[in-house]
Amino acid sequence: MDPENFPSRLAREAIREYLRTGKVISLPAQIPKEFQKQAGAFVSLHQRGKLRGCIGTYLPQQKNVASEIVKNAISAATTDPRFPAVRGSELDELEISVDVLSPPEPVPSREALDPDKYGVIVSKGWQRGLLLPNLE
Repeated sequence: MDPENFPSRLAREAIREYLRTGKVISLPAQIPKEFQKQAGAFVSLHQRGKLRGCIGTYLPQQKNVASEIVKNAISAATTDPRFPAVRGSELDELEISVDVLSPPEPVPSREALDPDKYGVIVSKGWQRGLLLPNLE
């Protein structure tokens, strides 16, 4: 599988199978090396240019990025509380993007923040929010 198209193709296949059968796909036998490591990942779904679902993890929760993509793709399509679950008839209309995150790092000051280049995690107490880079 082409590493450049791998994440979005894997996400689409995971959503397709889950909507069709209710089952989580097995990972392909050949996973590009960069998707065998652990990392957080976000899967975003857009339909006609508008957000349709987005779920992710900024720290890894699965054994590798490929598994993270599968889990988050299914969640973005079925459990994002802002949207009704995606229907099978919608799948071909969806644009799917996957962002693989590097580990978070603290910044020394607000001036060092560049949300266009880097994501930002803001926390207060037990609440936490994340802004991915280059999102509208």
